[in-house]
Amino acid sequence: MQKIPMTAEGLARLEEELKQLKAEVRPAIIRAIAEARSHGDLSENAEYHAARERQSFVEGRIAELENIVAAAEVIDVSRLSGDQVKFGARVTLIDEETEEQKTYRIVGTYEADMKEGSISITSPLAKALIGRKVGESVEVPAPGGARAYEIADIRFG
Repeated sequence: MQKIPMTAEGLARLEEELKQLKAEVRPAIIRAIAEARSHGDLSENAEYHAARERQSFVEGRIAELENIVAAAEVIDVSRLSGDQVKFGARVTLIDEETEEQKTYRIVGTYEADMKEGSISITSPLAKALIGRKVGESVEVPAPGGARAYEIADIRFG
């Protein structure tokens, strides 16, 4: 089984989602299916079919989360340091065209969330940044054309 790099916070979020799906969502769906069954003819029962579809989705997500959690390899980012970009780093970039400054944290694939400024280690931006140092420029392919960024800061923890 291939290990999946992840931060401790990312693993905790996935474990919490798994716990909620098993303890709250799954039993609620089972109750909804039982309720819909009591209404009679299942062939024309939209509530029943919707509940079964939701059950299928939730069971698939539970299986997916169980596999991810089992394969997770927690990287303790508080022990990381150095002057090169690597997993767990918070990297501050300056867009060389607009001078706009943004900070991203490089995390595992299953914990990335652009709204929180977390990007996947497998993303084009993270791939371009890995191994680079403060002051270096990177060019990243983007839908509107390549973008160039200067690395302004690298922090860990």
